[in-house]
Amino acid sequence: MSKVTDQVEAIVLPITEELGVELVDIAYEKEGKNWFLRVFVDRPGGIDIDECAAVSEKLSEKMDEQDPISENYFLEVSSPGAERPLKKEKDFENAVGKYVHVTSYEPIDSRKMWEGTLEAYDGEYLTITVKDKTRTLTCKVPKEKVAKARLAIQF
Repeated sequence: MSKVTDQVEAIVLPITEELGVELVDIAYEKEGKNWFLRVFVDRPGGIDIDECAAVSEKLSEKMDEQDPISENYFLEVSSPGAERPLKKEKDFENAVGKYVHVTSYEPIDSRKMWEGTLEAYDGEYLTITVKDKTRTLTCKVPKEKVAKARLAIQF
């Protein structure tokens, strides 16, 4: 049996395709004693609350018919926000030239975190330019070592 997020993805993908929005991520998390199913959607130029509501309404109907989740939960459909996660190949490709925050599973050149501009992505490596005190460094991070990656807000 696949995990809950995979089962939900199979249910939500036809809905997002029908509505012309992109499925960015799905999270199924427990907070306190409550479970939350969070579905993040977006589209070029951003997504508005009415589009999120349309996805939520259609997904809620489908989940009532074939819900893979046995316990009670809260369904939330929203935008991924300014710090959108980077998970799919297309996400990394679209993030080239943008400011990102990347963490790795293990140290690479004695670092596990990089925050800077994603200069290039070739499918195997992320090339990130970071500022380290008074110098600028260019780091190559193997994609297979990336634990988490997201867009970041530069201050």
